[in-house]
Amino acid sequence: MKRNILFLLLILFGLIPEGFSQEYVLDLSGTWQFAMDSKDVGEQECWFERSLEDVILLPGTTDLAGKGIPNELSPALEKPQMLHLTRRHSYVGPAWYSREIEIPASWKGRNVSLFLERVMWQSKVWIDGVALEGVQESLTTPHRFDLPSDIRPGKHRLTIRIDNRKQYDISVKDLAHAYTNDTQIMWNGILGRLELRAENQISVEDVQLYPNVSQKKVRCVVTVSNFGKKEKKGTLSFNPKILTDGRTLSSQLLTTSFRPGKNTITYDYDMGENTVLWNEFSPVCYQMDVILTQGKKTSAFSARFGMRNLSTSGSVLMNNGDRIYLRGTLECCIFPLTGTPPTDKEGWNKVFSVAKAYGLNHLRFHSWCPPQAAFEVADDMGFYLQVELPLWSLTVGKDMTTNRFLYEEADRILREYGNHPSFCLMSVGNELQPDFDFLNNLRSYMKSKDNRHLYTTTTFTFEKGHGDWPETGDDFFVTQWTKKGWVRGQGIFNDESPCFNKDYTSAVDGMNVPLISHEIGQYAVYPNLKEIEKYKGVLDPLNFKAVRADLQEKGLLSKADDYLNASGKLAAILYKEEIERALKTPGFSGFQLLDLHDFPGQGTALVGLLDAFWDSKGIISAEDFRNFCSPVVPLTRFPKAVYTNNELFEATVEIANYAASDIENKKISWNLFGPGRKSVASGYFDAAHIEKGKNSVIGKITASLNQVTAATCLTLEVAVAETPYKNNWSIWVYPENVAINAGDVCVTDNLEKALSELSKGRKVLLSPPVGALKGIEGKFVPVFWSPIHFPKQAGSMGILCDSGHSALSDFPTENHTDWQWWHLLKNSKTLVVDSIAPVSAIVEHVDNFANNRRLVSVFEATCNGGKLLFSSMDILSEKNRKYPEVRQLLYSLLNYMNSETFNPCSELPKEDLNKLVDSEIHEVKSSSATSIY
Repeated sequence: MKRNILFLLLILFGLIPEGFSQEYVLDLSGTWQFAMDSKDVGEQECWFERSLEDVILLPGTTDLAGKGIPNELSPALEKPQMLHLTRRHSYVGPAWYSREIEIPASWKGRNVSLFLERVMWQSKVWIDGVALEGVQESLTTPHRFDLPSDIRPGKHRLTIRIDNRKQYDISVKDLAHAYTNDTQIMWNGILGRLELRAENQISVEDVQLYPNVSQKKVRCVVTVSNFGKKEKKGTLSFNPKILTDGRTLSSQLLTTSFRPGKNTITYDYDMGENTVLWNEFSPVCYQMDVILTQGKKTSAFSARFGMRNLSTSGSVLMNNGDRIYLRGTLECCIFPLTGTPPTDKEGWNKVFSVAKAYGLNHLRFHSWCPPQAAFEVADDMGFYLQVELPLWSLTVGKDMTTNRFLYEEADRILREYGNHPSFCLMSVGNELQPDFDFLNNLRSYMKSKDNRHLYTTTTFTFEKGHGDWPETGDDFFVTQWTKKGWVRGQGIFNDESPCFNKDYTSAVDGMNVPLISHEIGQYAVYPNLKEIEKYKGVLDPLNFKAVRADLQEKGLLSKADDYLNASGKLAAILYKEEIERALKTPGFSGFQLLDLHDFPGQGTALVGLLDAFWDSKGIISAEDFRNFCSPVVPLTRFPKAVYTNNELFEATVEIANYAASDIENKKISWNLFGPGRKSVASGYFDAAHIEKGKNSVIGKITASLNQVTAATCLTLEVAVAETPYKNNWSIWVYPENVAINAGDVCVTDNLEKALSELSKGRKVLLSPPVGALKGIEGKFVPVFWSPIHFPKQAGSMGILCDSGHSALSDFPTENHTDWQWWHLLKNSKTLVVDSIAPVSAIVEHVDNFANNRRLVSVFEATCNGGKLLFSSMDILSEKNRKYPEVRQLLYSLLNYMNSETFNPCSELPKEDLNKLVDSEIHEVKSSSATSIY
């Protein structure tokens, strides 16, 4: 009776922890004996029978302890330094951990087990020199061992052998994030809880909870182990409570018999009329405490769950009958201080808090599955998670032992984490090839095992005949294109002139399951060299240090912050348009960014607006990001970025409402304004009802631009009154009849004429045909992903200019690329000027960090006795002069050249000018979006 009262008090005060909960736990954290076994002779030489010479702290890793081979590489712009962060100490192989334990006298007659929360990859255990049954090999779930049933209280020697060598073929080039050195490291050790547990002869081993929202019930599937030899009766008590406020529901009892071995008991608990549902806006979690009373003995198990029901209706993704829209990013096990995933909630709080601050509600765990703490934090914050098997392979299905491992790992993941309401989506893995019979069978197997989640065969694939439409049986579909077109900006933003009235409707027409766009973004940002000082853990940023050293040697280090800012601002502009197009598309169910934060591996893929620590780089604030990434987002559709002042600006206003409720009786205001917020036009719409779960058209804006008399950047702002929801866009307005006057400037596209006129002491504007220029292909978008990982791509990361330079005084611009530069950049080449005398750049480019060359498009210099302004952007040809922004830039440059301020201070030998221009005009070829592959 006293034992029963004790457990009831534990429940009342919330002291039963989640998971395997029992009266007896022995924490084994602390100092262990340790030895590395690089020759793999430990088992043959019976190391489990002797003391080990070294010591190590557990939980922990060999890297954290400084064990293994010290790094001897120095920073260099070469492989392997530029592939990823570098381990300060590296060890891959078997390692032995041993210590004395003492089984308390009170554990006599109980079943004792060993719990290791996370291990990479294989573990074996000995007690007093005797091997325990079984080998554990999960990459994603705890390792458990049963100690001998006849183990006696007192002192014993516990020895664990961890082998972190690759056990199965799960990954191409070891890139799967469950086992890699590109993000997390191939660590050896034990993470998280490390403990002995004692339980009764009859005990609750597992509880799986299956909510039935419509019936307001939860099905409890309880596994009870009877280690005895006789059938025994007992009573199961089901005790749910709300974790947020501690409210308890009524206890319900079930008396039944337990045969020797494992027993499965199913019980439907009625949650009652006041059931609270789980979603992103109200992430209410319950805890079910299941207590087994058998005589005077008691065993308990606690599991958290949420009342939620994921479903689909055609291409719509729903939770509890309401449409949801996934605003997500990837999490690839990037934790640069430890090289390992956190196993405590504190470690995950920052990840999810920052993601939420930036308007996200979804994380995709790319080719791995996180520890329990991640699910707990996601449960509490209302995140929808996509989990994947540890698989990124091009040889799927070919190895039978790997196939067996994947099925077993799927079972382990579903059992270990399946109760969590945040665990919503599951994929077999990332970009898998080639055996789709195997993949479809494995997906079907997982669906049949657990209906609490939605499943897909692969998160995109390049396999021919697959990947452009869902597999039969997929619950959802993640892709970058369909058989009808692209569904992410990579294939569009560099090839189609800027327009903001398009979406992906045609590409998703006929889609019969929810579609989530795959890894959108991947726009490279220049390294933040100030980040170097943050790396005080197990990883050395040799890649960052190499870039810093190269800039220092080339005299460019002072530009590093400008490179970061300019490339980052361009990335933010492109991410905004990526997200807005996705939100505008009726057939979309979400997007997955790659990435909100940096990816330090795969060739140093610094594609984030945040760094690898989830800290800001100063590119865009969370508040500004939420303008276009929130449950409610004002959207507009208009046809272009550049206008002349004799045109009307017309735009359609829409509101994407994926909030918890409809929006009722709100004014939707709009304002088109210039510098100093001087309004050109404004107005509002009365919105009586904006339905949740869709993108609704609100009204149409029409504004005359004739009052704009000088080149101006205007901002359109749309806001939902009395809410935080607002958004804004830039357009550029130029005079229609700009008077281009050459004055005393010779304007030419011919090098010989330019040299001749310069020799007469004249001022010359030279803009040769693009086909005659020696340089890099002109592109609007920056480097994709990484210049190391994908070296076959044009290599700049956007422009960097002095927006206050007199040459640009009539061409409004920030110091970075924006949409008004599109035609100018696409009809250009980027000049590499390292081999010529220094010139004064007016418009330069941020080179990719693998090269760090001096790149320019517009520069000035004295040359051959005259004054030269050179443009590698085509501002003279008939076909390009039709664009207002081209005419305006020419106008601005000529005004500058005809002013007294045009006085170049650098001198360029004519021989150097000849290095930039070919005598013949060649065909200009543009690379495709997929050529990098």
